[in-house]
Amino acid sequence: MKILITGVAGFIGSNLADRLLKEGHRVVGIDNLAYGLKENIPEGVDFYQMDIRDKGMYSLYSDVDVVFHFAAKNCIADCQNDPVETADINVMGTVNVFEAARQGKVNKVVYAESSAMYEGSSVLPTPESEVKPESFYAVSKLATMYFAETYARFYGGQMSDSRCQISDVSDLGKSSTNNESRITNHGLSFTALRYFCVYGPVQDYRRTIPPVMSAFIIKLLKGEQPTIYGTGEKKRDFVYVDDINDFHMMCLTDKRTDGHVYNLGAGVNYSVNDIYRMVSDLLGIHTEPLLMPDLPGEAQITLADITKAKNLGWAPKTDIQAGLVNAIEYIKSEMAKGRV
Repeated sequence: MKILITGVAGFIGSNLADRLLKEGHRVVGIDNLAYGLKENIPEGVDFYQMDIRDKGMYSLYSDVDVVFHFAAKNCIADCQNDPVETADINVMGTVNVFEAARQGKVNKVVYAESSAMYEGSSVLPTPESEVKPESFYAVSKLATMYFAETYARFYGGQMSDSRCQISDVSDLGKSSTNNESRITNHGLSFTALRYFCVYGPVQDYRRTIPPVMSAFIIKLLKGEQPTIYGTGEKKRDFVYVDDINDFHMMCLTDKRTDGHVYNLGAGVNYSVNDIYRMVSDLLGIHTEPLLMPDLPGEAQITLADITKAKNLGWAPKTDIQAGLVNAIEYIKSEMAKGRV
């Protein structure tokens, strides 16, 4: 297949590009390198340094079978500080990707939503129906969900007999396709993926507030005091990037994924303090962390209900200890190259 990835220089995008190339697919990559790094892009990717808001990218979507759309402004703290740019990149940029896919006659778009859309929910584990965003980042992802639903409704072609679940929205109003049939691939179809805390090699440690695992590993290896925001008792569902890519590969060929939204997490969670202890023990470095005021706009607990994804035969396979060892080895290799 010919696959196009937006955000190909980022964490998930570069890992997926590597997997696709190894399995014999052709990969076209788009990234403006505002957040991603060119050295992350695997050799063999047909790379274009472009912004997803640029209509000049439309020609790249010609003859593409599937688009994976990951490009976004995704640091919650940065999004809170600049809601205008957040909307411009995450909403307008995503709609531009959808339109490019439509004009290029792409069969399918697999795009990133986020577990942040469950920030206001108290239901644990959280199913796909519990959409209650609070932060600007989460609201921007909600907007893309509605655009995807509307593109599917107007440009998705014929309907099949099963129910469309591109958005199972409750308190925010019923989805307009809630009682309609699922979009089949007679036209442009969509699969929405709500990632929980994905970790592993190439994780973006350069963000304003880096992901906890990378942040802890880097600080401890440098002999510095790691930072924990709040008490450290926030709990997160951490899922390894290779397991995420297993589901991405299913999306390429499994028509059951068309027109649906899926939680992608491990189905178990750990506190930030738990992760800190694991990293410290694996490194054999024990330094008292610096406690800072809590960050606004973050959920206290995340825990994915992954029943829908598991019903398709997918399940996370990577033990968190094994995943952390891989993450540590990656950071060590980056430090040896002088990049960290």
